[in-house]
Amino acid sequence: MASDRLRSLPAYLAVRLFVGLFGLLPEPVMRRVGRGLGLALSYLAPSKRRMAERHQRRVQGDGVDATRAARRVMASYGRYWAEVFWIRPRRKQAILDRSVLEHPERLHAAIADERGIVLAVGHFGNWEVAGLRAAAEGAPVLAAAENLGNPRITEWFVGLRETMEIDVVLTGRGRRAMGELAKRVREGGTVALLSDRDLSGRGVPVTFFGEETTLPAGPVALAERTGAILLPVGIYFRDDVPGHRFVIHPPLEIPEAPTTEERVALGTQALAGVLEEIIRHRPEQWHVIVPNWPSDRGADT
Repeated sequence: MASDRLRSLPAYLAVRLFVGLFGLLPEPVMRRVGRGLGLALSYLAPSKRRMAERHQRRVQGDGVDATRAARRVMASYGRYWAEVFWIRPRRKQAILDRSVLEHPERLHAAIADERGIVLAVGHFGNWEVAGLRAAAEGAPVLAAAENLGNPRITEWFVGLRETMEIDVVLTGRGRRAMGELAKRVREGGTVALLSDRDLSGRGVPVTFFGEETTLPAGPVALAERTGAILLPVGIYFRDDVPGHRFVIHPPLEIPEAPTTEERVALGTQALAGVLEEIIRHRPEQWHVIVPNWPSDRGADT
């Protein structure tokens, strides 16, 4: 264990360096520097750019200028990382003040229902800050997070999310994440789960932007298992200004079917349709620049 932590030290120190440097910048400068670095990465990492081009053609159609769209994706991704490094506890109120929540009545109705809430989110905008707004609305969030190979960086991410008032349960390494998530929901609490990438490779087959892939079963399976309300949420940067915009979509009803497996499959396909709507609203803010469909893995990137 000590040797693992020693090997993880250089990457952790690099993260801390970025945290220190970006933390010194005023918000407008931080935002522009982040976008600039993301744009530079689109030239320095052409394989990532080409993967983003594939995804943008799926989302926007073959008529899109895929290279331009992909560069905008990577600029937006750079803004995300700049904000992650820039966040400080003293800036929480400013982040809240600059955020806009659309359809808060849907969230408040779900809170009042007391069945618990599953928020289905994705890699849109800055998904880290959504927990801060959810807590301000009376729905503090428990989120599942990947247990990264670098324990120091994992600890840093957990601390960041705690700053954003997100409780974290780590997945992997035998941890019983689903049990903890189900317990929070059954107590009437709120859980947030990323739903647009199947990291495990054991997800539910769906048609997503017209092509077969898999999406994680977690959001629908947890809602089906506990009776919680499933709310898809769009998370966006506000255009060219500080702050964030959160859009609460209507509760997703899990279709009736004879078996749990069938209900989860049908519900995940329904969720895929809502995710398509969320992504198409601001496709340049969908920060997926890695393979997300089986055909991506055989592509020449």
